[in-house]
Amino acid sequence: MSTVLPPPPAARLNPWRPLGPCTPATCVGDPAAEVAPVRRLARLLGVVAVVLGGVPVALACRMLPRARPTRLWARLLLRVLGIRLEVRGAVDACGTGALVVANHISWLDPLVVAATVPSRPLAKREVAGWPVVGTLVAGAGAMFIDRERLMALPAAVAAVADALRAGDTVVAFPEGTTWCGRGMGGFRPAVFQAAIDAGAVVRPATLRYREGPLPSTRACFVGDDSLLASLLRVAATRDLVVEVTLLPPVMPGPGSAGPSARAELAAIAESRVRAGVPGRHLPGEGV
Repeated sequence: MSTVLPPPPAARLNPWRPLGPCTPATCVGDPAAEVAPVRRLARLLGVVAVVLGGVPVALACRMLPRARPTRLWARLLLRVLGIRLEVRGAVDACGTGALVVANHISWLDPLVVAATVPSRPLAKREVAGWPVVGTLVAGAGAMFIDRERLMALPAAVAAVADALRAGDTVVAFPEGTTWCGRGMGGFRPAVFQAAIDAGAVVRPATLRYREGPLPSTRACFVGDDSLLASLLRVAATRDLVVEVTLLPPVMPGPGSAGPSARAELAAIAESRVRAGVPGRHLPGEGV
């Protein structure tokens, strides 16, 4: 039976940026099996090559159709890291102008969804200024949001709604933070307002990481973890699999409007995702 945990006090300081209870010390386990040091080095060098090689592609994608190149690049990066992608559910059912929402475990999650569904991710504003990574994310069509300013939230929602109306599929992780994969937080309703305003379908998706058949926390990026530490763990782990389950779409009800409508839509999507996530959970709250 799942245990409902009280949200940590810090989670209430900024409802746009909640904090989950997971930390590397308490959540990350030893690998079931590790790859040899030579294979580990080869994976890391492969990541460097794919990332640097992606820069000219990202620059070109700002002027050309980006969906197919981004999808191929994301799949290649997962492959050089030794991660196998498994997709369940009909990808075509996402259609165009869909809001894809999923549980959030790792910095790999946006890559995983991009490798599965042609889409545009939501990203925090700071990422745009990161060397190399900012260029790659912008080339993928990312929509940047300022999570430090709640006053900017309506403009961010309006931008997502415009993208949905234009036929873009947008990816969001409504928990607002990462968990280790043995539980999840509540979906914040704000981004669902964009789907209501645009009359767009919402496509819930569940992400799970495994080592072979066994659940794994090796790919998680939680607490005070560093990107380098997480990357090194992933590169060292043998038989890492990421499983994406695309769930039945949810449509906003006719005439939906206001906070109660977006909260209801968020609750439906959350409950479908939650059914595929084991362990402990936090109830939904916030904006």
